[in-house]
Amino acid sequence: MTGTRDPLAAPLRAQLSLRGGRDWHLYVCTDRWPVHTFGRVLPVPTRTERSAALAALGFEPLPGAEWSWSEDAEDWRDAGSPVLLIAALAVRPLTGGAA
Repeated sequence: MTGTRDPLAAPLRAQLSLRGGRDWHLYVCTDRWPVHTFGRVLPVPTRTERSAALAALGFEPLPGAEWSWSEDAEDWRDAGSPVLLIAALAVRPLTGGAA
């Protein structure tokens, strides 16, 4: 990615996930999939921590964007399997950022 992007292109998606009781991971769905690992399960990374991690990856939230949370099962066939938590946010590359 060259750092320039079509301003009419669809926004990128950042996701924060916790799977299998391991560390929280924040990643941006691009061709490179940059990732930040928080190194813990609790507490859940704050909005401030998530914003700082996004900036370190070269991204920022779209103006007015809010985190949305959903849950899934580790094994979709087994309703009793551990919960997978996922948060998502629309983002864009930082102006002059590393993205």
